[in-house]
Amino acid sequence: MLEDHPTGSTAVLPHNRRPVPGRPAEARRTVERVVKERCRAHALTCPPETVEDALLVTSELATNALVHGGGITGFDVDVDSGGVRVSVSDRSDTLPVAARTGDEDGSARPGGRGWPIVCRLARDVRVAELPRGGKCITAVVPLH
Repeated sequence: MLEDHPTGSTAVLPHNRRPVPGRPAEARRTVERVVKERCRAHALTCPPETVEDALLVTSELATNALVHGGGITGFDVDVDSGGVRVSVSDRSDTLPVAARTGDEDGSARPGGRGWPIVCRLARDVRVAELPRGGKCITAVVPLH
């Protein structure tokens, strides 16, 4: 799954004007508020499906940063005619991969579905190493 999305050696971090959320719920609330504000300000049509997809992508990226990345170290969201752009940074240099969700005996294990969900819902997903360590994942959910 990772090979389908570009990676880079360094990230250009967006100007972060908002506090970094500590939990996925805080990140989702920020995305919901910013999408509403930006769509109104720029006279963009932001269908409910786009908002739902952006919230799910946000939840997955934030949760993965907490569970696998040592915490959320950066967060930004923006909206333009191309879509909803969500960026989440964490402390880990490990690149995301789609985990196997079943054992050899065929029994299902929880987890491992977040990254494929992000890659399916977002039009563009980029993973970039940060200059001081860690990574930034940016996903763009298209306006439907």
